[in-house]
Amino acid sequence: MSKRKKIALIELIILVSTIIICNFIINNNSNQKYKHSSNASTVIIGSKNFTESKIVMQIWADALKKEGFNVRTKPNISSSVVYQAIRSKQVTLYPEYTGTIALSYLNKNIVGKNEKQIATIARNGVQKEGLTTLSYAPGNDAQGIAIRTSIAKRYGIKNISDLQKKANKIRFASQGEFDKREDGILGLEKVYGKFNFKNHKVYDPSLKYQILEKGEGDITPASTTEGQLATGKYFALTDNKHFWPPYNLVPLIRKSTLDSDPRIAKILNKVNKKLTTKELQNLNKQVDVDGHSYQYVASKWVEENY
Repeated sequence: MSKRKKIALIELIILVSTIIICNFIINNNSNQKYKHSSNASTVIIGSKNFTESKIVMQIWADALKKEGFNVRTKPNISSSVVYQAIRSKQVTLYPEYTGTIALSYLNKNIVGKNEKQIATIARNGVQKEGLTTLSYAPGNDAQGIAIRTSIAKRYGIKNISDLQKKANKIRFASQGEFDKREDGILGLEKVYGKFNFKNHKVYDPSLKYQILEKGEGDITPASTTEGQLATGKYFALTDNKHFWPPYNLVPLIRKSTLDSDPRIAKILNKVNKKLTTKELQNLNKQVDVDGHSYQYVASKWVEENY
């Protein structure tokens, strides 16, 4: 083979090799881009300014990060402006409640509705704002009445009907607005009958568990996922006549965010299946009673459950 032919062959080999290498790099970059497409934009998760909302925000953030998403959190948004924050694209999703969406944002009547009906009202109602909801969690942060466990055992009180019958033995540590609201004692008495409490005093809501701890009261208005209900000292009475509508935890998310990567729904729905009322009580307890940070509690939960 002549020298000229050898040079031409070498040049051909180099050219073919270069083409193969370039195609490999292009295909690899394309695959990497697809694999990490969720990183193209940042998911901004907000929360309201109370413990449970911040814990759930961080759980969702940590779960999404674990799957390769870029996530930023915006905690402590006032409950009065958080809905406007997602409508104006300041956040892309945040933990909300089906009952809050239906009643407070959409002004729908949810009295007598079950959890599926309220969730449907919520999802359909926010569509016009470019929003949607994912699957709601079994955790129900509804209005309720907490009772000292020792008192409940003494008088055989398990539900609100039992409470109504034994009210003359019970001291009610109430809150001012609860006595005046239709979804408070006024409405309860229309459904369960008159509550003739042994004692009925109004206290600051922030002191309610201190009052019960000191033995100065026996029952108090409460949300059904409060951390103190996981201590064993108190529990929420069963609303056996279903006076209060359910307020299931649910992700409220911008539809454009979900359309850009539907995996977000799969990830958060997987998480939410495990967020029962009891689980939310335990998470809240770790922050409000045990004194841990919500970031630590969320991180530990994701490590153990996701």
